[in-house]
Amino acid sequence: MTALRILFMGTPEFAVTILDQIIQQDYTVVGVVTAPDKPAGRGQKLRKSAVKVFAEEKGIEVLQPTNLKSDAFQEDLNRLQPNLNIVVAFRMLPKKVWNFPSLGTFNLHASLLPQYRGAAPINWAIINGEKTTGVTTFFIDEKIDTGSVILREEVEIEATDNAGSLHDKLMHKGASLVITTLEQIENDKVSPQEQKEAGGLKTAYKLINENTKIDWSKPTQEIYNHIRGLSPYPVAWTQLENGEETLRCKIQEASYTLKEHQLPLGKISMEEKSILVATQNGFIKIEQMQLPGKRKMKAKDLLNGYEFKENAKML
Repeated sequence: MTALRILFMGTPEFAVTILDQIIQQDYTVVGVVTAPDKPAGRGQKLRKSAVKVFAEEKGIEVLQPTNLKSDAFQEDLNRLQPNLNIVVAFRMLPKKVWNFPSLGTFNLHASLLPQYRGAAPINWAIINGEKTTGVTTFFIDEKIDTGSVILREEVEIEATDNAGSLHDKLMHKGASLVITTLEQIENDKVSPQEQKEAGGLKTAYKLINENTKIDWSKPTQEIYNHIRGLSPYPVAWTQLENGEETLRCKIQEASYTLKEHQLPLGKISMEEKSILVATQNGFIKIEQMQLPGKRKMKAKDLLNGYEFKENAKML
């Protein structure tokens, strides 16, 4: 059995759960690498990453290099002498870093690779209406999410899941998969398999302004998937034309009905304190929405203080 000296690399809450499991299983974590503190909020005070906060509580050394290729970071690697790196929700590593440990560097990715390589696999699996996704551990190589697969585990996507609930499912499933991966590595029982390049692979593109906007010309269920796939973050958005004003609004939660109608696409109608938006084969019912400069509100609460004009529509 090989004694592991782990250098853990990660930033958000997703990574904290995995790191916590590694510590609970009594593995030796020689250090944590995470993003530099960033200004946040109105006061622009420096905010620590979730991983840094957790590591400090556990008394683990924290490294926050701005340049992973720097001599200073290389000196840290030489000093800590990890024989295994674990990467969870962190930035791309240079070869001199991922190739440093004798046992390599493995990554936990929130999809069933080779599907959904890229920055936002959880969101895109829901946006694209998938019924299943999963988690994968793989050894890092020169490209993004292309290395040899160690283990995979499948997770079902419920029709009511949003990105937040699926994130939590994958986070806990991923923690278990990382521990199993560590057991295989320390017992020299790991047998990685090259990813098979096949047709029909889908990409988990970075979420930007253009691809988070709602397209009201799409089928009803696709719009519903788009909204839940971006909830609670970064949130789907749309333009509301209401009388003389055009507002950029966020829609956090919705449901849908399939129904024939003659209304123009995007037309807003009210029905028993509900906000309905006409789509090509039904209606999106807005459950929670946020007007610019306001807090997010349930539809019935929004209607108590905001008036939709007769010709109101989503663009």
